[in-house]
Amino acid sequence: MGRPTKYTPELLKKAQGYLDSYATVIPSHIGLAYHLNIANSTMYAWAKEDGKEAFSEILERIMQLQFIELIDKGLTGDFNGGITKLALGKHGYTDKVDTISSDGSMTPPTTIQLVAKEFGDL
Repeated sequence: MGRPTKYTPELLKKAQGYLDSYATVIPSHIGLAYHLNIANSTMYAWAKEDGKEAFSEILERIMQLQFIELIDKGLTGDFNGGITKLALGKHGYTDKVDTISSDGSMTPPTTIQLVAKEFGDL
């Protein structure tokens, strides 16, 4: 028999407290594990165990809140764009550069430049 579990109603309440009032820029699973003083692997194992659905829900809510914070603060410029893009990768977002033109060839698309008239030409 292994060591007794640290999973208790008090720990669950502490996890909910992290979600409700995290002290970091954005909440994270790693931040929660650190806050609870448990290993990341323990946290992820608990999320899969029967009877610990409330803990799994907290992890899901952390991801939802993280996504909202990244989108909102990325759009307002409060977060660095590169870091926001990197962090959104954990939410399934990627960027893609289309290197094939609309006709299917590798020919780059036509570039149209707008050139202002000289003031004297008016």
